[in-house]
Amino acid sequence: MDSICVYCGSADGISPDFVAAARLTGLTLARAGLTIIFGGGRTGLMGVLADAALEAGGRVIGVITKSMNTPALAHPSLTRLEVTATIHQRKARMYELADGYIALPGGFGTLDELFETLTWGQIGEHAKPVGLLNVGGYYDPLLVMLDRAVAENFLFPEHRQTLLCHSDPGRLLEAMQTHQHPHEAVKRWMRQG
Repeated sequence: MDSICVYCGSADGISPDFVAAARLTGLTLARAGLTIIFGGGRTGLMGVLADAALEAGGRVIGVITKSMNTPALAHPSLTRLEVTATIHQRKARMYELADGYIALPGGFGTLDELFETLTWGQIGEHAKPVGLLNVGGYYDPLLVMLDRAVAENFLFPEHRQTLLCHSDPGRLLEAMQTHQHPHEAVKRWMRQG
């Protein structure tokens, strides 16, 4: 892996634990020599992540929509900032630039990006690792829901296991680097074999 796309919240006024986790993630990825791809924002966890990586000498590429490319929202000091016309183009470009994906705590946008990436892996559009940084148990209810989806036969266990999870970004990155995509489960899900 050369690059990791990080999905995370852009809201301010959030828990210091989440801020610390975003900072540690930025430092961890930069020190590992990985380029960070993210939504290009300067606020919330996005800004903390980018600032930490840049301070550590890392490369950070932001992808932002034209409507959000304002002085109040766009990060001013990135390695590169790409501007797209629509949110769909933004997500496609972030997907294209990344060799793996990590979701930090966030809201609708983070969940949308996470689940779209997982779905693409489920149907065989990619075999890239997807990680969830579960800080302070933030994603515990989501993980319970995914386990319920397996129990109710909406998800194959192999697809559930593709969402790698840890509370420490270094340990999560290690799991992502040894990730094995369940190609046979993809074929079975697609009814190809």
